[in-house]
Amino acid sequence: MTRQSPLRLGTRGSDLALWQARHVASLVSDRLDTECTIEIVKTRGDRIQDVAFRKMEGKGFFTKELQDALVGGQVDLVVHSLKDLPTEEPDGLEIIAIPERADAADLLLARRDLLARDHADPLGLPAGAVLGTSSLRRASQALASSPEIAVSALRGNVPTRIRKLRDGDYDAILLAAAGVRRLDLDIDDLECVELTPEVMLPAPGQGALAIETRADDKTTQPLSVLHDPAVARCVGAERRLLELLGGGCHLPLGCLANEDETGIRLRAVLGAIDDEATQATVSRVGSLAQDMETAARVCFEALRLAMPEVVGA
Repeated sequence: MTRQSPLRLGTRGSDLALWQARHVASLVSDRLDTECTIEIVKTRGDRIQDVAFRKMEGKGFFTKELQDALVGGQVDLVVHSLKDLPTEEPDGLEIIAIPERADAADLLLARRDLLARDHADPLGLPAGAVLGTSSLRRASQALASSPEIAVSALRGNVPTRIRKLRDGDYDAILLAAAGVRRLDLDIDDLECVELTPEVMLPAPGQGALAIETRADDKTTQPLSVLHDPAVARCVGAERRLLELLGGGCHLPLGCLANEDETGIRLRAVLGAIDDEATQATVSRVGSLAQDMETAARVCFEALRLAMPEVVGA
C-alpha cells in the first residue's frame, strides 16, 4: 500500500506515548511505505494528576478520548499501551495489530545503598521504606511480600516519577521496564532491579502496544501486517482473564502468559488491599492449556475459589 496522503496517528502527549507513536509510525513507513502524521489527544488520565488511580471512577482513563477521535474521523489510527486499554472494544473499532512485545517486567528503582542484597524481603527494602506506586496491583504484591514498608501514591509520567524519587519524596518506586528502556533514561545514580514474575507479576498486556483503527476503513487494513500472532495469543490470555474478572485499572491483578510447544502457560496473582494501602493479601495461581480461553478460565476458577471476597461467588 502506498497512500497519497499521510495517515493521521492519534496518541497521548507524554514522552512515552510519543515514543510509542513514533515507533509505530516508523514501522508503518518501513513496512508499508506510508507516512504518518502524529496528532496529540489529551485524555482524562492526563488531565487529572492529583488523584490516585484507585479513587478515579470508570475505565479508559488513557484511551477513551483517543477512541472518540478515531470514531469521529479526526485520526485514522491510534496507538495504546495495551495494559491501559479496556477489554470492551467500542462499536466500529478494532485492534488491527499487536506488534512485537517489549519486556513485560516491572523495575524497582531505589536510592543508592538502600537495598539490602541479603535481606529476606523479596524486594530488598528495609522496614519503613516508602515505596511509590500508582498501581493497586503493584501495591498489593509489594505489601504482601514486604509488610513492613509503606506504600504511597505516585502519579506523573515516567521522567516525573523518577524525578520525585531523586527529590527524596520516596525511597523507591516501581515502574514498567518497557517504559524506562524505551525512553533510554539515565538511571545510573539509582539502584535498579528487574523483578522476576515470582516477586511481581505485571499488568495484563504490559509491554505490548495496540494499534486501533475503524473496522470499516479499508485504507488502514494493510496495517494488519504489523500484527504478531504469538504475542496476541499470550496477551489475549491475560486480557481474557481480566475480562472474566470484570476488572479494569482498579483490579489488583497481575498476570503473564508464555507460549511454547506445550501450550500457553498463564500465571496470575490477585490481591486484596485495604483502603489505606497498609495491608494486603494475594493469591497466586497458574494454568497450562492449548488455547488462551482455557488458560484464562482455569485461572479464573482458581482465583474465584481462592478469593471469593474479591471475585464473588
